[in-house]
Amino acid sequence: MIKQKLAIMLATWFYSGYIPGAPGTAGSLVAWGIAWTVVHKFNVSSWIFLVAAMVLLPIAVWSAETASEMMQARDPANVVIDEVVGQWIALAPAATDSWAQWIVAIVLFRIFDIAKPFGIRRVEAFRGGIGVVADDVVAGACAMIGVLLLRWSTS
Repeated sequence: MIKQKLAIMLATWFYSGYIPGAPGTAGSLVAWGIAWTVVHKFNVSSWIFLVAAMVLLPIAVWSAETASEMMQARDPANVVIDEVVGQWIALAPAATDSWAQWIVAIVLFRIFDIAKPFGIRRVEAFRGGIGVVADDVVAGACAMIGVLLLRWSTS
């Protein structure tokens, strides 16, 4: 029972996945806000969120799989921990003082996560929590490349 409650809390990223309308975008915005706050309040590099995403990855797979089983759905909309992982990957190269890079990170991540170009949809075919999370990891990596290109073009 405690394990199931923990899985739901994490999978919905502390219940932000229950925000009506666009839970994936809500999860991304919460992840973005956490990153912005940590980077600016503690004066750390945004690259720390690539590390955080990798640490969160196995937890995301477990909680997404457990929550999906409990909700009896393959990839429930209110499971947003995968958006958190993907958004943090996308944000990793964003320069602390560049609003443009931070905005591009969230916009590109949401575009890649929703549209799933470049074969991103194929990784959803993996079974269980890996399938729930994998497409967001790839979407985050694609968005990260976009941020890196923007950073390179403006330096």
